[in-house]
Amino acid sequence: MGKTLMIGSCESFSGKSALVLGVARYLKALNVRVRFGKPLATSIELNEENINTSSPLIDDDVRFIGSIVGLKDDHLIPSVDLLATNTAEKRLFDSFIAPGERFESLKEKLNDSFEGLNILEAAGSIDEGMLYGLSLSQLSKEFQAKVLLVHLWKDSRSVDALLAAKASLGSRLLGVVLNAVTPDDVKDLKEQIVPALKALDIDVFGVMPRSPLLRSVTVEELVRRLQARVICCSERLELMVETLSIGAMSVNSAMEFFRKRRNMAVVTGADRTDIQLAALEASTQCLILTGAGEPLPQLINRAEELEVPLLKVESDTLSTVEVIEQAFGHVRLHEDVKASYAFRLVEDNCDLKRLFSFLGIPSKS
Repeated sequence: MGKTLMIGSCESFSGKSALVLGVARYLKALNVRVRFGKPLATSIELNEENINTSSPLIDDDVRFIGSIVGLKDDHLIPSVDLLATNTAEKRLFDSFIAPGERFESLKEKLNDSFEGLNILEAAGSIDEGMLYGLSLSQLSKEFQAKVLLVHLWKDSRSVDALLAAKASLGSRLLGVVLNAVTPDDVKDLKEQIVPALKALDIDVFGVMPRSPLLRSVTVEELVRRLQARVICCSERLELMVETLSIGAMSVNSAMEFFRKRRNMAVVTGADRTDIQLAALEASTQCLILTGAGEPLPQLINRAEELEVPLLKVESDTLSTVEVIEQAFGHVRLHEDVKASYAFRLVEDNCDLKRLFSFLGIPSKS
């Protein structure tokens, strides 16, 4: 019978998928067979008719990670249910919180003769999915699975959530990986915080620095969220945006500011042609125009020459900025360039050899 490792977090978008990618690729390099799934699907849009069909319910994250790591279709574990408004409402009104009939097939799959490691990614937090009977705490208890948490680290107040997780999971909590740490703080964290957590019986298997790339968002995603009109360079929407700049200053100040930024989305009024042209000469991935008016032909021509997508939105600058800021760090890891970076980030900053020794999996020499 294979072993089961659950990867979870105390809050959504903490880096679970990036950690799964790193762990799965590491195991594949050891020739350890891997299966991966999300018992509660969170990143697909289905209606209730789709859910009731007999076809496997495979989460988009699972498909992407499977394709990147090279998992066969039969090593992608179907989800039991979908986390969505309509499914939650039905379960609430039915007063039905057992996992349902699909859960039995999941139990059978995890209790078969598979020789390898089953990796299950939990929903956004320790308790998310309780209405479905599919929260991290419920599943890890049901399968007696070890749990590895990936946790966003801000400062010492971040420990509260880990202590709550430890109280909920008990001995099933294998340890944690601290993520999105300010690069300048990594050394101090390893020397001071990690031993302090160890004294609290919380083992740390990695400290990963914050990554602008993994927090980035594609221009295409911004178009979708902003409901923007693409004026030019629609074939370049795969560009990655790492930072946000607002063009609401003098052109001289803007040019100096833009030079210090990289891979920007620049938001400015449609009437600020001077700022728009300055932004195009910097590290700008897309230019977003707000307010009344249309861009001048010379701006469109220059954007086309430099292959910078030009977007127009109906919302004002403040509302546009709020939408973009909300997108950073809150998008799925569905780009190859992010996946490649995630591999390296996990391998360089996590002690996977020690992690798998706790699971009885031989590691690299």
